[in-house]
Amino acid sequence: MPRYPSLGKDDYLEALFRRFPRGVKPLLELHDALMREPSELDIATRELISAYVSGLNACRFCYGAHKAMAQAFGVDPELIEALVTSGPADAIIDRKLVPLLEYVRQVTVDPGKSTDAMAEAVYAAGWSEDALYDAVAVAALYAYMNRILEGAGIDPKPVFSAPSEDELKARREGDYSGWGRKAGLID
Repeated sequence: MPRYPSLGKDDYLEALFRRFPRGVKPLLELHDALMREPSELDIATRELISAYVSGLNACRFCYGAHKAMAQAFGVDPELIEALVTSGPADAIIDRKLVPLLEYVRQVTVDPGKSTDAMAEAVYAAGWSEDALYDAVAVAALYAYMNRILEGAGIDPKPVFSAPSEDELKARREGDYSGWGRKAGLID
């Protein structure tokens, strides 16, 4: 249940942003830029990073939302659960992703301990500086969003726990860039 008395028990992110609009427009513009503009990281990878970071931060809302979104783009939800539980090194994933996800994990759980060697491992795996920047930027965005949602006590939407094939198709085929505008949160 939301921790703000002005929100109802069934209010979600949209209601929170309508109630507290300060900073929402630039936040949603940043979200759209990081998650949907062209990048070396495809949408599935960015959604995987969003879900992974949110899982590490124990944000139920974002973890559920982005696990479902990653699933819509072909990522096995059990992989995301394994990443959160055991880490990238033991996950059955493209080995190229391991150093990138290790870096994302480090900047999520203890950013001051990220190292040059970790960045070099990302480059050695074949990623560019742009890819590393995008991965870190997505992780940073979700660190912020996780704290906003958990601090507000916003529960996950029920559809996140077991999205139907129709819901996954809608997520995959939908244009989620500009969702804040479509939800009436920004002009």
